[in-house]
Amino acid sequence: MLRIPTPAAVVLTLALASGALAAANGSPQLQTYFQGSLDSPTYQQQTFQRVAKAWKQPGPKGTPALGKKTIVQAILDKDGKLLSTAILTESGSKAWDAAALAAVKKAAPFPPLPKSATAPTLEAHFHFAWVSPPG
Repeated sequence: MLRIPTPAAVVLTLALASGALAAANGSPQLQTYFQGSLDSPTYQQQTFQRVAKAWKQPGPKGTPALGKKTIVQAILDKDGKLLSTAILTESGSKAWDAAALAAVKKAAPFPPLPKSATAPTLEAHFHFAWVSPPG
């Protein structure tokens, strides 16, 4: 079961390479979900920020259709080491999917899990979506 942390720790909009592209078509968005045994907004925020910082948006030809997303599953050990990654949902754009997977891998290693984490591993899902611009 996945736990959805507080919105401030989960939904942040990634920076765009081109503001004009965003206004015309959409904008990238990253959402992060953690398995139910982790209850640390600070850890969730740190993990989210590492992946957001590592994100490199592909050019306009690599952008998926509006509303499409890539979901990357990551398994971390107690020390924050990335044990495995998998693309659970493809966006329809191979470049977008590759960029999403690369961002998670580049963000590793992650901080060690909080002492309150009881499971030996942590499962996190990173949703890289192309969404309608706000407003």
